[in-house]
Parts: sequence; structure tokens; C-alpha cells
Amino acid sequence: MSGPFQGKRVLLGVSGSIAAYKAADLASKLTQRGTEVDVLMTYSATRFVTPLTFRSVTHRPVLTDLFDPDSPEAIEHVALAQAADVLVVAPATAHMLAKLALGLADDPISVTALATWAPILVAPAMDANMWEHPAVQQNVRTLRERGVVIIGPGEGRLASGLTGWGRLVETPELLGHIALTLGANGDLSGRSIVVSAGGTQEPLDPVRVLTNRSSGKMGYAVAEAARDRGANVTLVTAPVALDPPVGVRVEGAATAEQMRNAVQEAALSADALVMAAAVADYRPARPSREKLKKEAMADLAVALERTEDIIASAPDGIVRVAFAAESSDLLKNARAKLHGKSVDLVAANDITLPDAGFGAEDNKVWLVDEGGDTELPLMAKYDVAMAILDRVVALLNARRPRRG
Repeated sequence: MSGPFQGKRVLLGVSGSIAAYKAADLASKLTQRGTEVDVLMTYSATRFVTPLTFRSVTHRPVLTDLFDPDSPEAIEHVALAQAADVLVVAPATAHMLAKLALGLADDPISVTALATWAPILVAPAMDANMWEHPAVQQNVRTLRERGVVIIGPGEGRLASGLTGWGRLVETPELLGHIALTLGANGDLSGRSIVVSAGGTQEPLDPVRVLTNRSSGKMGYAVAEAARDRGANVTLVTAPVALDPPVGVRVEGAATAEQMRNAVQEAALSADALVMAAAVADYRPARPSREKLKKEAMADLAVALERTEDIIASAPDGIVRVAFAAESSDLLKNARAKLHGKSVDLVAANDITLPDAGFGAEDNKVWLVDEGGDTELPLMAKYDVAMAILDRVVALLNARRPRRG
């Protein structure tokens, strides 16, 4: 998988919380994404998870003791701090928050935090009463004022048996925040991108809707990829069973009309629009205000009316990308959409192919523009999104080169 992690160096600070087991998963996921991960552990953290665990998933030494004369890492912590692209402290206990806020330096994490110019992300984990204590909240405010990003904590059942705020956020959310930080200066920084996703739902009555098989995964992948390249992203989404991407503004839009209104408003200040949503072409002309009884539906005939074309009404001057999901004459229909809707690029996929398209994790896409057709191999939807955004970046730079 391509993205902002490849070739980057992340320092992962692990302090003494039961949530340290989640840090091992984070270290593993970062390593799988091509990141070089150096783990820094306090002594208390090693009581919950062994350094060997982290060394096994990162394939790198783990720094646990600044004063170990036999450890080369012990005298290289400053070099680690200077080489880092980001320092992530997860989990961060109340004690670690206090040390970071006060500028104390007596363990690998706090020393490195003082020595680095890299962005610092801190994910607290502690009991709910501890998190709500005024001293902890003051330390959090102090760190935020210095530009430290505080991630979470989440709400739920805690190790003490209580339920409340204090859980370390889950790995996908941590990865999202790290990606947001690492990609901040990408080739879409300073650009605003609007992305639509999911299948709209057109009411037949208060219970039933006319919809389609779109899962929203392709649109969400585009939104995440644009975020990872530094864009300011607005995601207009129909109802889907997906978590909102971290760092992306999300607007809900159940029907085609709601999606049109949300997209048009967001696109007024956008540089590009990527319409990955499967918007209904038709809706019931006269939806019932009451639930239709099954006896009355035996011979029901539903009159349909056309919905509005969203991408064709997008503001002039922005880059416009359409999707074409076809079951036959793929390229012919994609070219018809390219010219008929006056868009810059069409991403076309054959919905009859196995393991691609609706609901799948991968997609098989042809990119169609005025220059011709480019066939992409079957690959993860995130990588498809990156290939689409390569074209978007080129189009944007040709029209309005980035400043700076």
C-alpha cells in the first residue's frame, strides 16, 4: 500500500499502562506500511509488554534505558529525535502527560520529546477519574498550547471496571492521525477536495428505500488518500457501514437531492470534485407518507422521476472526476460520460468482474480522459485512489500551480 508512511521514521513512545498491548499492534501496522519504527519504553511499560515484543514486530532495537552503557541506542537518543518524522506517545499515562507538560527528562520518551523538532502526537490512557482531574486537564491544555496533538481518549469500559473517558483510541484512529501529520506537506497541501461516497437512498415510504449496492469504500479511500497528500477534504457520504476518516470533514446526505445540495455548497470553495458516490438516477415521484402495507403492495406500480445531475452542475474551473460502474461496453460508456458531462477524468470499472467493485476491498479501473484510456491492474481501492489523485494533481498544477 502506498501512502504517507512509506520511508518515514516514527518514534513510538510507550509508557506504563495496560493499554501498552495496543501499542504493539500500532507498531506492527506502521511497519507493514513501510515505516521505520523506533520504540521508546519507560521502565513501567516493560512491566506490561516486553521489549522483545516490539523488537519482533519492528525488527529494530528498542530503547528502554538511557543509562545502559552496553546499549548503543542509549547514547543515540538525540540522533533518533533529530531523524524522526513524528513522535507518537501511545499510551500516555497521567504521569507521562505531567512530565511532558513540565519539560522533565528522565526516561527515553521525555528526553526525546525535548530533543526533537518533529511533530508530537500524544494518546492518553488512564482511569476516568484521573483523566477528569484538574491537574491532568491543565497538563493537556499546556501541551495543546505548545502544538502537541492530543488524540482521544475514547470512552468505554476501563481496566478498573469503570466506564468513562480514558481508553486509548484504537489502532485505525491512531494511524489516521499519524497519516494526517505525515502527509501535511504533500502535493495536495493547500488544495480543497470534495469527495462523494456511498449509494443514495430514495424513500418509497418512511421504511423502504430504493438504493444500490455501493458500499462507499471507493469514495472513502479517495477521501483518505487525498487527506494523506495534504488536502483539505470534505466527504459527502450516503449512509454506509464505515468509520469516518480521521481529519476529514464529513457531511451526511441520504438522498440524491441532499447530496446535490451538500456537494454544490462544498464545491464552491473547492479545487476538485471526485464523484465516487453511486447516486440514484431515479427516485419515487410520490413517496408515501405512511408505511405501505404489504397487502397494498401486491399490485403496486411506482412512478419514477429523474434526479438531478450533480457533477454536471459543479462550479466551472474545478477539476471534475466521475465514476462509471458498467456491466457492458465499459470504455464506450465511460467516453460518453466524459464528453456528456464535461468532466476531466472518468474512473470506469466493470461491475461483473470477480473480487472488484461493489463491496470488495480491491478494484479494477480504467482511467479515461481526452488523452485516451489507461488500464490499471487489480489493486487495493486506496491505491486506485492514489492513481486517480496523481491525475488530479497534474490537472491542478496545469491550471493553477501551487504556491510555495
